[in-house]
Order: sequence, then C-alpha cells, then structure tokens
Amino acid sequence: MVGGMNRRTPPRKLARDPETWPHGELTDPGAAAVQHIAAALAGVMGEQGFSLRTLADASGVNRQAIADLLAGRSWPDVATVARLGSATDTVLWPQTVACEREMGHEASLRARTRTHRDRA
Repeated sequence: MVGGMNRRTPPRKLARDPETWPHGELTDPGAAAVQHIAAALAGVMGEQGFSLRTLADASGVNRQAIADLLAGRSWPDVATVARLGSATDTVLWPQTVACEREMGHEASLRARTRTHRDRA
C-alpha cells in the first residue's frame, strides 16, 4: 500500500500542531495533499451552503467519511475526492509544489477552489 505505515497515522497527527488543521505546517507530502483537499472542501462547502448531509446526498460519499476528511482523521481515496469535486463543481486536488511556491499558499488555495463557472 502506498504510504505504508504512515497511513496508520491520521493526516492531522502529522501536522506540527494538529490543532491548526487544516492550516498547519506539514512536512509529509501526502498529509499536505489531504490538508489542501480538506481546506478547499471546507471553503467550497461554506461558499455554496453545503451541509454534510446535502454534500453526502449530492456526492454519494458517506457523511461520516466527509466529516473525517474535513477533520483530518482519514486518508481519502481518489474516487472520494473525485465525487466530492464533481458534486461541488470544484477542483479539490492540490496543484503542483511549483505552483505553491510560485503563487504562495493562500493564492494557490483560492485558485484551486474556484468553480468551473468562475473560470469560464
């Protein structure tokens, strides 16, 4: 399994300060990707008015799985991220590290969480 023993530890626990999730400093690239997905999803849920229940219904992803992703308690699979992105019409997967350095974290996060309608 990709990630091996690291996947036994929730992504949130890999942050220097787990209480800062989903904005804390991480050195593990996998946990950082989950953190970006969680922050982007939380932002779009707020912007679009999705509750856990409405997003679960729209995406087909279990409500508890969404809550665990947002809290950094789980490692979401690609299908889960794709379903959540499709339901919110948002690209949730983080851009490349080069993009992060070039744009800065906050600007990159805003760019990633724009909807397809915003880009048109």
